[in-house]
Amino acid sequence: MRLLGLAISIGLADSMNPSTIAPALYLATGECARRDLIQFILGAGGVYLLGGVLMVLGPGEALLSLVPHPDPLTRYILETIAGSVVLIAAAVLWRRRSHLGQRELPTPSSGGRSAFVLGVTIMGVELPTAFPYFAVIAAVVGSGLNLGGQVILIAVYNVCFVLPLLGILATVVFAGDRAEAILARGRDFLQRRWPVLLAGVALLAGVFVTVLGVAGILGRGHGMSARLSRHLRHFITHG
Repeated sequence: MRLLGLAISIGLADSMNPSTIAPALYLATGECARRDLIQFILGAGGVYLLGGVLMVLGPGEALLSLVPHPDPLTRYILETIAGSVVLIAAAVLWRRRSHLGQRELPTPSSGGRSAFVLGVTIMGVELPTAFPYFAVIAAVVGSGLNLGGQVILIAVYNVCFVLPLLGILATVVFAGDRAEAILARGRDFLQRRWPVLLAGVALLAGVFVTVLGVAGILGRGHGMSARLSRHLRHFITHG
């Protein structure tokens, strides 16, 4: 449950990404909005999911062969590192919010490419710098779960990551003639407020995950102290 909370919270923070939301809002106003959005979500989400699974299967498996059964303290430390990475990202976004808010959101130019290829291209560029994602993968790999459990957690993270894109798709499908006006307001809000919004979500996720990790470390330390005290009392009593 701890790792599930970690995957969901950081996945939701990572989902507030203008590099994916802005192109999706643009595609939602096209003639084939529903088709293009589905292709874009499959392309972007597929690359992110595949990248995470490959990291679990490749470097992750190599690390597990060195440390096949990480102790709880190691897992808590990895959780704390993951939360700290997200908190640092939140601080950077907040510090640069005015500058970032003045930048125009990316407007994709497909150049004859399909929306699927557009999604693949965007996430192929984004993936090498997806540090919150890497932090979650490190915590998952160090969890001691079997491979199936690790892949499920990575999949949960990616479902959370594409939720805003699925929300845009749902608006196109169900809002009918009102969809364009709703999405236009959403794009205007995102243009003005995305750094603050993303920083706020990242702050909440980072605090949640860091508190989980630190509480685990402190609890583990308390348990070790209690065991040490028992051993000392036994030694004093029985020599």
